[in-house]
Amino acid sequence: RRYPTVEIRAETFNGSTHVPVPSDSAFLKALLFELRLIDDHIFVEHRDTCTRINHSSVYSVRTEGGDLWPYACLPLVEETLEPRPPLLTVSGLSQGLALLLGIVDYISPSRKNEAEMSAKIGQLRNLLIQACPLGTPLNTNIRSLNSSFDDIQEMPADENQPAWRSNTYKGKPQVNVCITEKVKCMQYDKRDVVDTWQVYGAVNCKCDIEGSAPNVTLSLNLPTNGPPLQDIVVHHCVTSVDPAMLMSSSAEPLDDSVYNGPYKFPFIPPSDSFNLCYYTSQVPVPPILGCYQLIEEGSQLKITVNLKLHESIKNSFEYCEARIPFFNRGPIAQLEYKVSYGQLDLSREKSLLVWVIGQKFPKSLEVSLTGTVSFGTAGKEHPTDYVCTGNTAYVKLYFRIPDFTLTGCYVDQHSIQIFVPGKPKITASRELISSDYYIWNSKAPAPMVYKTL
Repeated sequence: RRYPTVEIRAETFNGSTHVPVPSDSAFLKALLFELRLIDDHIFVEHRDTCTRINHSSVYSVRTEGGDLWPYACLPLVEETLEPRPPLLTVSGLSQGLALLLGIVDYISPSRKNEAEMSAKIGQLRNLLIQACPLGTPLNTNIRSLNSSFDDIQEMPADENQPAWRSNTYKGKPQVNVCITEKVKCMQYDKRDVVDTWQVYGAVNCKCDIEGSAPNVTLSLNLPTNGPPLQDIVVHHCVTSVDPAMLMSSSAEPLDDSVYNGPYKFPFIPPSDSFNLCYYTSQVPVPPILGCYQLIEEGSQLKITVNLKLHESIKNSFEYCEARIPFFNRGPIAQLEYKVSYGQLDLSREKSLLVWVIGQKFPKSLEVSLTGTVSFGTAGKEHPTDYVCTGNTAYVKLYFRIPDFTLTGCYVDQHSIQIFVPGKPKITASRELISSDYYIWNSKAPAPMVYKTL
């Protein structure tokens, strides 16, 4: 939808510097070009230069008449655009993003059903007339509009309401918090190469609370002698924080002066789900230690994989599997193997072995796989890699451990303070997920960050 009245207001604000919105087809082409969804392999100076780094999902779209900014849904900026105002002062931006999220939430469940998707897209025009009749969103919950066209709650004009809180919630207060830690790992099983691993955490919150500016305080806790959180980055809705918390950096060696809590975050929550903070931590060991050996003997490959779950790790997985790809070769023609635990599957393309370990390691916490593999003639459908040639190969681990974090970080539900009437329902969860978890072939040189002297 386009709103001529809003475009006239934009022209009034900007005068001679006003950039008109082009036709739908021209705008779509310019947008796809800016997002690198067309002409992907062509270098364009203003778009691809290294000096330009996007720090947000707000773009500037170049058109024949000039640059359209800010683009997320092309909101009206009720002030001049030169110099560009801070994004947080543009109230139309948060309202527009909330409306877009409402549209996505309405359409997403029907993505697998084409007929249902078409029907919902056909209804969007009428729903948008209700949700946004004159260019200002009155209700961003498109799903609720579909069930009741009459149930439209106008957004209150509350001067105390922050720009990131685009609408208000009505109902029983509830707070959901989830700590997600991702562990990246590079293991080489070599004396002259140091294994590396990194932990990245994110604390996701969804606060359904009444009021234009409700105050919430959340604390992160660590076990005794747990590794401190570092490189902490907080969401802009956090109202105050101990500066020492933000100074702790993983670039510096750990010592007794490192900030180790308490990690308190007072904030005014946005209406939708958001990440309250991000952090890293220097944990002493990776969750799974591995060794991979691949030796080429004539037309055959001999492989050996050993994995050991560290005793400090919770032995309860949602899933755990090791994938062993074979690059620059034909389909697997012959496979002989022996596994001490779990089961081994061959992919449909016959270029990948999938070792499904399952939801638990055995009591010994160790599993092993040995086998020989021979290949047929290579075709275009089989994977190629310019780095992984010959014996340079890896095993990649995929796992998720619910109700566990590698740092031990957790949220105490009783420590969450919410200054609103009524007793809110509080749900806290946590999880550890693998991310780029590689075990390289110890019998061949592998890509690495650095070698020890």
